[in-house]
Amino acid sequence: MRWKQGEVFTTEAELASILEQAALNRTAVGKLTDLFPIDVQAAYRVQRENIRRRRSRGERIVGVKMGFTSTAKMAQMGVDDVIWGILTDAMTMSEDACDLGGLIQPKVEPELVFRLGRRVDSADDVESAVDAVAVGFEILDSRFEGYNFTLPDVIADNASAAGFGTGPWHELSAVPGAGAVPGAGAVPDISDLSVTLSVNGEVAQSGSTKAILGDPWESLRSAARLATQSGLALEPGWIVLAGGITEAIPLTPGTRITVTAAELGTAELRTR
Repeated sequence: MRWKQGEVFTTEAELASILEQAALNRTAVGKLTDLFPIDVQAAYRVQRENIRRRRSRGERIVGVKMGFTSTAKMAQMGVDDVIWGILTDAMTMSEDACDLGGLIQPKVEPELVFRLGRRVDSADDVESAVDAVAVGFEILDSRFEGYNFTLPDVIADNASAAGFGTGPWHELSAVPGAGAVPGAGAVPDISDLSVTLSVNGEVAQSGSTKAILGDPWESLRSAARLATQSGLALEPGWIVLAGGITEAIPLTPGTRITVTAAELGTAELRTR
């Protein structure tokens, strides 16, 4: 599709290039919507184009992330549905491997993470496809100046995805909340677990998994729904970041981040 602003024309591929170059050059840009009237559908096409480019460079899709999963954020953005972005293996951060030098304005937030044990083609059976859950974190890095964006902008920017990590996986033999009886290895009810985000040993944020759409399982269902609508199946081994549990905080070099969830353990990150 082509848009015209004054005497200037652009395409979705060219919009994708603006965001790609912003990330590669570590230089934030102004909103795309200040220049061209893209809508949500076009924004997702821009997002998918940049993921296609990442895959052409050898990256592999490993999951999806959910955004706007709090009612406060939805109200702030004037929306009534969640958004999503795509995760690749290049975004994986191990405990001591987060070099912030390649990011523009990184932030971190605590997450609940689902892992899928089989392919999911519809939202009807996604809960039973989960084989493990973990506490985790997401690193955000908007390619827009000062995190100033509209809904289409942030969707085009892959929902500000930059990195992620998890704590130990807790395998499930049955899925609490999905009508099955938990068996050996099942975790406690994850709908209202307390979570803290600590910086260098000091608690910076605290909240509950209930902040994720009232129940993180609802976020998982939404992920499957959006994937189905886009023609994308959720594959075995993929993860789903259910959404931020607290406000994201700025991430700086030389910092130790610890995310702790009641009965799920911790996920840690050291930056440099």
